[in-house]
Amino acid sequence: MDAKEQKQVLNYLDKYREMFNDMSHEIMLRVLASSKAEINPFNNADKIMGVLSQGVKVDPKKLMREQMGFLEAQASLWQNTAKALFESQQSAPVVEADRTDKRFKDEQWDTNPMFNYFKQAYLLNSKMMQGFVDALEFEDHKIAEQVKFFTRQYVNSMSPTNYILTNPEVCRDILDTEGECLAKGMDNFMRDIENSPLEAFKVSQVNIDAFEVGKDLAITPGQVVYENELFQLIQYKPTQEQVYKKPLLVVPPFINKFYILDLTQKKSMISWLLDQGYNVFLVSWVNPGASLKDTAFETYVTNGVIKAAEVTAEITKSRSVNAVGYCIGGTVLGIAAAVLKEKNSKLLSSISFFTTLFDFSEAGEAGNYISEQTYSMIEQSVSAKGYLDGRILAYCFSMLRENSLFWSYFVDNYLKGKDPMPFDILYWNSDSTNIPAPAFLYYLRKTYMDNELRNPGGMRVDGIDVDLSKVDIPAYSLATVGDHIVIWQAAYESLKVLSGAKSRFVLAGSGHVAGVINPPASAKYDHWVNEQLPGNAEEWLATSTENKGSWWLDWDAWLAPLSGAKQAAPKTLGNAQYKPIEAAPGRYVKVRLEKLAEPKKAPEQATAE
Repeated sequence: MDAKEQKQVLNYLDKYREMFNDMSHEIMLRVLASSKAEINPFNNADKIMGVLSQGVKVDPKKLMREQMGFLEAQASLWQNTAKALFESQQSAPVVEADRTDKRFKDEQWDTNPMFNYFKQAYLLNSKMMQGFVDALEFEDHKIAEQVKFFTRQYVNSMSPTNYILTNPEVCRDILDTEGECLAKGMDNFMRDIENSPLEAFKVSQVNIDAFEVGKDLAITPGQVVYENELFQLIQYKPTQEQVYKKPLLVVPPFINKFYILDLTQKKSMISWLLDQGYNVFLVSWVNPGASLKDTAFETYVTNGVIKAAEVTAEITKSRSVNAVGYCIGGTVLGIAAAVLKEKNSKLLSSISFFTTLFDFSEAGEAGNYISEQTYSMIEQSVSAKGYLDGRILAYCFSMLRENSLFWSYFVDNYLKGKDPMPFDILYWNSDSTNIPAPAFLYYLRKTYMDNELRNPGGMRVDGIDVDLSKVDIPAYSLATVGDHIVIWQAAYESLKVLSGAKSRFVLAGSGHVAGVINPPASAKYDHWVNEQLPGNAEEWLATSTENKGSWWLDWDAWLAPLSGAKQAAPKTLGNAQYKPIEAAPGRYVKVRLEKLAEPKKAPEQATAE
């Protein structure tokens, strides 16, 4: 970009100065008007870094080496930049971006002396800050990881790619559109401001008008056969003439919508299970509003999972059911199994877990938001509203992969004025759910904070001391090698907590979502199996066998023998006691936070009343 083009960019910025000022004014009015809103405790960097920096020592020799190396590199960068500007002489870079870093793919970052300097200066400063953090010695390993995490957040937020005048792609778009991309970007920004809670800015990752739940997503036929204030129970229509006698109950996480398991026909695990002959039931959790602000965590166990299993058994006239839980849905399912065991109930015949934790010693990157020092801030904020706004949780999860899930959309949406593309998984990712404050705080305290599920009696549910070691039914655990939320080694250690169960552990390729949703038809990722459960995860992997294709086939081979003989598929869904209420996917899953209201009654119920 030459001097003339630079001047043009500045002129366009000046042209839209009043619009920027008006936008800033509107934002300030919104902030001042929201006097009751609490600051997002997960994103209060000053307070968090303040409490985390206690109990730290500095390695002076290491710090000195980092400082000297930084100063030498800066001097070299200045010399190279001067040669490029005044002598048109290209020099070898002082520092290079990682090959996997997509932020600096534009050739101007290398060929234009100004942008090349911005890039290298940023990379040097990033390296310097990370080196300084490495020179710190913390008394608590967890706090050390948290400081590194928040330092990374700050470093990535300061990238020159995130600012108008230091990003060559943005400057080029301003010239090409004669500044119109700035106006469009401001419109996009104000739209997202309006759809965000004050506590967390929710950048659009997808066009939410591109999909409709029940029409484009979650389209597998079925009926809601039971509902209470917490969930709807869906029974899906069999696709085979015969089904296994023992039904399969699916328990999704209550912090997400269930249709990640039923996206489209080709990506639907629910549809695939039906084609294998399973009689599938599924829990569709409500998106709770203020009326459920007093809901306790144990309610999700007793009036959620256990109630769903009881109704499933009654409808199918089966003495027991197989059940599978995904992420926190698996954690709740495991707790339910322990409660039922203590009651001498045989309601659950087998349990399967997808990316599930019971041992929170290594809680993944999500654990970086939580510590004893920050818990009080979280408690104060969540209790004030009565629930955790699901958009705050979505923001926190996006910031675990901040460059790909936040800053890339920030640049495209607001600096380049682009609209996000339709993408089914990102639509699901944007469809957040609230969590009642008592349930959320109890879960944090007992799992991420105190890691009580490892300890018999560490958690009480329905007046019962939860002891996962007493669970003695067959268990299947699936982890994914690239999962940053539930790291696979922690999932392996979690299976040991179920020491009384006959367990199988399988490791799949990819991450928390893509590794789980891997249909056999696409067979995008392979998986590893091992008939033994050696002492630690690395030993398990070293002695495992890699199998081509989807892990779904392995799970089917494990689950089918536990599902009883096949019998004629039911001709109708529900029964005389549990009559169909409405067609799947039901009302609860369709409630988005942008338009959250208490779920309306089904048309049939409203007419009857």
